[in-house]
Amino acid sequence: MEILYVIIGIVLLVALISYVRIHTFLAFLIVTLALGLFLGMKPEQLMKSFQNGIGSTLGSLIPIIALGAMLGKLIGISGAAQQISTKMIEWVGVKHIRWAFMITGFLVGLPLFYSVGFMLLVPIAITVAYRNDLSAVYVSLPLLASLSVTQGYLPPHPAPLFLVKQLNADMGLTLFYGILISIPAILISGALFGATVKGYKTIPNLSFVAPPVDADKLPPAYLCFTTILLPIGLIALGALLPPFLPEGFVKQFFLFTGDATVSLSITVLVSLFSLGILKHHKKTEINQHFIEAVKEVSSIILIFGGAGALKQILTDGGVSQIIATQLQQSHLNPYILGWAIAAIIRVCVGSSTVSGITTAGFIAPIMLTSPVNPNLMVLSIGAGSMMFSHVNDTGFWLFKEYFQLSLKNTIKTWSVMDTLVSITGLLGVLALSLIL
Repeated sequence: MEILYVIIGIVLLVALISYVRIHTFLAFLIVTLALGLFLGMKPEQLMKSFQNGIGSTLGSLIPIIALGAMLGKLIGISGAAQQISTKMIEWVGVKHIRWAFMITGFLVGLPLFYSVGFMLLVPIAITVAYRNDLSAVYVSLPLLASLSVTQGYLPPHPAPLFLVKQLNADMGLTLFYGILISIPAILISGALFGATVKGYKTIPNLSFVAPPVDADKLPPAYLCFTTILLPIGLIALGALLPPFLPEGFVKQFFLFTGDATVSLSITVLVSLFSLGILKHHKKTEINQHFIEAVKEVSSIILIFGGAGALKQILTDGGVSQIIATQLQQSHLNPYILGWAIAAIIRVCVGSSTVSGITTAGFIAPIMLTSPVNPNLMVLSIGAGSMMFSHVNDTGFWLFKEYFQLSLKNTIKTWSVMDTLVSITGLLGVLALSLIL
């Protein structure tokens, strides 16, 4: 019965947004509270879960979204995005720009959280598409496929890292196998499927496209690329170096500067001078642009809060446990079983991280009695956690709002892309299991 309630709730959410056309946050509010009551949650418990869902989601995302918006605006008004896009087109040509973004997305996605990579790179992809009269979805989908794959498959991202520890997998082997299956997953979901979305000509959110800057006033290319790479480098150092360092100031320093919020803060402060003040932009003008940048993402923040509340209600209402318990009694191939549990929880709850972490607890007992490679199981669950992102996933709304697509077209592009990431990941795991 609980699963039926969830299905009805998701259908109602889609109807309220698409046909009744009320604000997305208000639709989330209505559906989340109603669903919590139907799942048997007491009003006091329901409101606590509702508040915790919003708080836990926005607590980590608001600083990243706000700082990312500020950095994106500064990169735009300074001409840095124009310089980067110009250089990329010079190096690979407009014809192959999608491949450049796909490779960039994978390299950037290795150390960066998805939301940070999205905020840094998507405005550049939108700018390139707009300047060259290309579909922004067509240019950006390979980039987003790469970011999705690294988030779902590869440590040190939160869910894969948790799975490595819980299932006693080897970090290095998991990362190696993960990269092997990432390549076909990105090619299929990003390059091949991405080539079919040329027809989506909807104008993206032009607040992320800066007005053109005269060529002689553009900042130097090295400075532009350094600005983009600075937070990536800080986060990478924070993830890679501390395990090899003794306890002390140096280790704590890299852990601190490697935090996504801290690294973005440092980058905004550095670029404030390098791309702003030193390039003769007035401080009052820069501050006004920062205010505008935060205003532009305020609606996205509300939507994220609503999606987080729905996710928490489904988790606290016991939906994910019911699904996982029923599937645990199945006689499926262990890798398919791990993928299926994660996939169904992901579809119902919306969070790939929650899906991966929840699935670990149900798969661990099975692994004690099955000859399963723990490294491949981590990847199988990770692939399942990327299955069919839709209206209860914050990433879905981020994509929709940036690219200004309808709900239907967001499902036909974003959701299908994530589904292909999930399925090709499972096929890659099964193929490797025949060899190892």
